[in-house]
Amino acid sequence: MTERQIIKGLIRGDRRAQNLCYEQYRSTWYMICLRYQQDSASALDSLQNGLIKIFSKIKQYDDTKGTFKSWSSRVIINENLMALRKESAQMFTEDISESYDLFDEQASPIEQLSAQELTKMIQKLPDGYRTIFNMYVIEGYTHVEIAEELGINAGTSKSQLFKARKMLQKQLEVLI
Repeated sequence: MTERQIIKGLIRGDRRAQNLCYEQYRSTWYMICLRYQQDSASALDSLQNGLIKIFSKIKQYDDTKGTFKSWSSRVIINENLMALRKESAQMFTEDISESYDLFDEQASPIEQLSAQELTKMIQKLPDGYRTIFNMYVIEGYTHVEIAEELGINAGTSKSQLFKARKMLQKQLEVLI
């Protein structure tokens, strides 16, 4: 079955199409969930909830606006963000008013890690740090977009990213 045929099957509620879709994208979706959640059980919960949303909202997918993979990944990301919001209303409580030099543009040891090692390190971050790090570094959001998406201010986003990077640097120091 082609992707177009799978999508048509999803619209009809065809179980075979749902299984084929899941088989094709489960690794991508699961890795997204792992980046946002602290453990595999939480990641699987978010994945399951995301699948329900993908299958129930498939009529909203518009192939003229992007690929199914990008649309479905966005659904999975949003599901993870909703789960994190429900879990912890206090995860973004810290803010900063002064500016930090958030970036060191030199090559970092992170580039030398495997995806699995990096995912495990990211999972160890507190919820707020992990969410901001994923949105900014992995998903490519700006601090303003993160602030709008999470209902926080841009300074909080910058602070959380700064602290997430510092925690990851400490984890890397242990490896080196």
